[in-house]
Amino acid sequence: MSLVKFEEFQKLDLRIGKIVAAERVQRARKLLLLKVDLGSEVRTLVAGLAEHYSPEQLVGKEVVVVANLEPRVIMGLRSEGMLLAAVADGRPVLIVPESEVPPGTKVS
Repeated sequence: MSLVKFEEFQKLDLRIGKIVAAERVQRARKLLLLKVDLGSEVRTLVAGLAEHYSPEQLVGKEVVVVANLEPRVIMGLRSEGMLLAAVADGRPVLIVPESEVPPGTKVS
């Protein structure tokens, strides 16, 4: 494991986001297209969760989002951030707040 300086970690903008819509990406076995409310805006995220979560399971969930990640185009879709998940036994497990938090709240 390599160490990261605190100043480098501080560059990450981690925010609570609320998933307001989710759908499967056509022609992609693993991908879901998510609309995530970050308080001041709704972002589109493409996430490799479809083999483990249905869209219906995700709508309404609060998640931790890397809000200042450079956008990427995945299968022709623009992804404007990344949600955080642990991987246990090969399965993603979403990182979620223990109680309700307003969308856009900074995580530190």
